[in-house]
Amino acid sequence: MRSQNGETGDGGSEGATYDVDIAAGEDAVDRIKAAVRSTYRPEVLGDIGGFGGLFALSTEGRPQPVLVSATDGVGTKSQIARALGRLDTIGIDLVAMCVDDLVCQGAEPLFFLDYISVGKLVPERMEALVAGVAEGCRQAGCALIGGEMAEHPGVMPDDDFDLVGFAVGVVDRDRIITGEHVAVGDTLIGLPSPGLRSNGYTLARKVLLDIAGLELDAPAYEGAPTTVGDELLLPSVIYAPAVRAATEAVDVRAVAHITGGGMAGNLNRVLPDGADAQVETSAWESPRIFSEIQRLGAVEPAEMARVFNLGIGMVLVVPPADAGAALSVLAEHGHAAVEIGTITPGTGEVQLT
Repeated sequence: MRSQNGETGDGGSEGATYDVDIAAGEDAVDRIKAAVRSTYRPEVLGDIGGFGGLFALSTEGRPQPVLVSATDGVGTKSQIARALGRLDTIGIDLVAMCVDDLVCQGAEPLFFLDYISVGKLVPERMEALVAGVAEGCRQAGCALIGGEMAEHPGVMPDDDFDLVGFAVGVVDRDRIITGEHVAVGDTLIGLPSPGLRSNGYTLARKVLLDIAGLELDAPAYEGAPTTVGDELLLPSVIYAPAVRAATEAVDVRAVAHITGGGMAGNLNRVLPDGADAQVETSAWESPRIFSEIQRLGAVEPAEMARVFNLGIGMVLVVPPADAGAALSVLAEHGHAAVEIGTITPGTGEVQLT
């Protein structure tokens, strides 16, 4: 129930009320149970509704298990979902941002928790949001074992919401990927991203919606089969299972998740001293939405590269002899990965050419 009107003890004047809808929250929990349970792995103990999520960590195949954690959000992509009224995919982005950070250190995603804040708790909207999170967890192979639905009346507009995710994975101590073994001559392999993922939306919204004055239901570009809204709300690809498979098959020496900061601001994080990454931007075709943003906003190429992934969402560094096998494994998992450059002597910088 949203509130109960109370009376003071001095004559019946109406007192303060509690404006959080408890009944709506209970309804929402009932609605999400099936989606949450659909993500469970054998290690999950208990069920939805407890005070904490339980997960039995196995040491089989991991004599020295190390837990890896990551947390992230979806930025202002949530505002696109809000404006379109499409709430059932933004949760995929939330999971992607977290689990694809975990896999950069070689970890297998185990479980996930979410925090969803809303202005007004509408059970049907909450059901759609959690359905997206559950779908992301199924794609990543991790269990959704807990979360929080927080209603903020008077603080957020009724139809507004925000999402935060938290993921935990595991890797054996001897299999942690740090980038320390990256060597001159190693090959860079890029996994394609068909869209913005969850980064650069402040600039994208400014250019497309404010400067260009486009409507979300307008064609994304001349002759486009998609709308502006379709392009901006395209769910993030979840790379973790494919990257994990590659780490099992070949010598993956570093993994970089290309998010905010672009290629230069993320690939440099895994480069050892004395090495640069030479990236050939002509090695892949950047999705049309990026060139439209650049054209309509007169955005400088350097700014585009600093803000957006430009069509590569994840980069693996492997020895040249392993490049072919890595590409084959990634293809088996549905990713048309390509060689995009090499490691050269340098000072830890990323050179885009």
